[in-house]
Amino acid sequence: MTAALSARTPGAWSPLKGRVFRALWLAMLFSYLGTWMQDVGEAWVMTSTTASPLMVALLETAVGIPLFVFALPAGAMGDAMDRRKLLIGAQAWMFAVATSLGIVTLLGGATPTILLMFAFALGIGAAATAPVWQAIVPELVDPVELPAAIALSGIAFNVARALGPAVAGGVISATSPGVVFLLNAACVLFVIVTLVRWQRRAVASSTPPEQVASGIRAGVRHVLHAPGSKIVLVRAALFFVPASALWALLPTIGRVSLGLGSLSFGAFVAALGFGAILTVTLLPRVRERLSLEALVKLGTLAFAAATLVLAFVRVLPIAFLAMVVAGGGWIAIVSSLNVAIQHSSPDWVRARALAVFAIVFQGGVGAGAALWGGVAERWGLSAALGAGAGVMVCGILFGARFRIEARRSEDVAASLHWPKPVLVSEARPSDGPVLVSIEYAIDLANADAFLAAVHELGRVRRRDGAVEWAVYQDAAAPARFVEEFLVESWSEHVRQHARVTIGDRALEARVASFHVGTEPAQARHLLRARPA
Repeated sequence: MTAALSARTPGAWSPLKGRVFRALWLAMLFSYLGTWMQDVGEAWVMTSTTASPLMVALLETAVGIPLFVFALPAGAMGDAMDRRKLLIGAQAWMFAVATSLGIVTLLGGATPTILLMFAFALGIGAAATAPVWQAIVPELVDPVELPAAIALSGIAFNVARALGPAVAGGVISATSPGVVFLLNAACVLFVIVTLVRWQRRAVASSTPPEQVASGIRAGVRHVLHAPGSKIVLVRAALFFVPASALWALLPTIGRVSLGLGSLSFGAFVAALGFGAILTVTLLPRVRERLSLEALVKLGTLAFAAATLVLAFVRVLPIAFLAMVVAGGGWIAIVSSLNVAIQHSSPDWVRARALAVFAIVFQGGVGAGAALWGGVAERWGLSAALGAGAGVMVCGILFGARFRIEARRSEDVAASLHWPKPVLVSEARPSDGPVLVSIEYAIDLANADAFLAAVHELGRVRRRDGAVEWAVYQDAAAPARFVEEFLVESWSEHVRQHARVTIGDRALEARVASFHVGTEPAQARHLLRARPA
């Protein structure tokens, strides 16, 4: 039995046996490598042209704002368009921007303002890429290999984080930051070639295609009314805003506080990646003993302690060790929050939920970077880092009200148990709004319990597409209750049928158990009537 089970369980590296996944994983590795090289090059140019901590910190803001603005539209577009073509377009934009920045830098024209403009432009490409790239992974591997494929994506990110800064430091020491930017462009070109060679199969859908605008609204509605997702986003904000102090002020720590050269600064940043890789190898065993909630708390304490050490300690070995600890704490938190948001999101909205998570992630880092840069400008580097560490610890205390609970993937799997509506004539996709009403006969002795259950169901209706929801009691016949919810179009209601999960089915059964009528409660569908 054990041998048979082991034979069916994929190994950590088994997804790489697939030709397409292996090619795209290598492209992902090169993309991350170029990104980390780019970050070090930008930090070096910025600290070489200005001594202002605020301007240095604004690099994180310039990269973060595009993701904050464009990630959700990109996620909706990724669900409505050919993801391969969308990725090729985004990467072509990044290639043009990186190449232009390299040329401008080699010609000596990279001023702080111009550098921020190019960082913002690259951030637009990253925002268009991130949610779509995560969404294609399930297309490339068998379902049983998906956890291993996600883990390999994390390994690619952290290998690049360990190697990229060191390579960039060596290149800057030997040549110029402009060469680093051109190397990033070369990495992006490799990604484009790989995507062009990928012959993606069309993915069939049983529901009408969504427009970008309605897709954005549906994604936001889901996140606002899904408790698991909201909890993850709150905890993410509580960590990323104060944690951004270290990221935003890292160039100032390395070059000003520690007096590092280009090569040693690259190694200093690479210590973060080394700590993350080391932690990734330990996380499977740690997760067997600790819950996601405990792992997030432990990672936050580790990152806060490392930030506090870097605020006041100027001894190089201790500073490097603090960076290793910070890298481990960071990857523990980010991976745990990513697992939690994916487990709380069904397939139809997972890319958009990840996009919202990326918005909170990068928005918190970007806004925090400007905040902590301003604090450092006025009160000094140590004060900013120390305050960031203190706010992180306070976030653990406040976050106790928002505990992260692990959910089974079966709970958010599609149930598909709603019957097809009975219509005299076929409704058009654009018809609507649609008013759905369900009438219940309730024993008044159980009215309070029914109302508690049906209001919980109302949250599910809103999450899956209802723009309005309410339950009414008949004033003339108090035992008669009518649940009503409004959906913006017929096509959106058809999609709503496919969004109900297995976990929701149990809640619907609980609500239906209060119905004492001779016939089961029936749903009626009313389309808005307009004069000819």
